[in-house]
Parts: sequence; C-alpha cells; structure tokens
Amino acid sequence: MFLSHSKSKITLNFSSIMNIFVARLNFKTSSEELEAAFAKFGQVSSAKIVKDRDSGRSKGFGFVEMPNEEEGKQAIAGLNETELDGRTIVVKPANPKAPAEGG
Repeated sequence: MFLSHSKSKITLNFSSIMNIFVARLNFKTSSEELEAAFAKFGQVSSAKIVKDRDSGRSKGFGFVEMPNEEEGKQAIAGLNETELDGRTIVVKPANPKAPAEGG
C-alpha cells in the first residue's frame, strides 16, 4: 500500500503482487536465469523453478512474483512465446491456489 498526500486529498494506492506462471522451460534453466529475464521488466520478488521431489530435477515450469502488477503484465506481454535457453516459453498469469479442503 502506498500513501500519497497533497494539500487537498489523501490517496491510497493498493498494488497487488502479480503471480506469473512460466511453462516450457529448458530443464537446465535456473531460478536466477528466470529472475533475470523478468527483471528486465521491473522488480522481481521471487522466481522459482518447480522441481521433482524425488529426483530434484526441474519439471519444466516455474513461478515468478512481481510486486507491481503493471510491470507483471508488461513482462507477460514481452516474454510470452519468446525464447529462453533455447526453448519457446509460455508466460501467463498464474491461477490462484485453490483453498485447502477440510479446513
């Protein structure tokens, strides 16, 4: 939340974190490389490659969080269907997590 103040009014701006899904990643792409690609569009809160629990190998997809929604939208537009580490990646807003059952 940002608070700006002028003589006549006070404005509150709530910026929402943009959670972005990235698919078709090269299995050798690191979280740092993923973060660097998105950092060209703005600040990155986190970048994570999803790995197989047993083998520790990349599953070929990951998630990036950007604190500025507008920068996140620009990153999606700028990176979707582009090449990263020799693979054409798919970039789109992540679906929100489903609530846990039985809660």
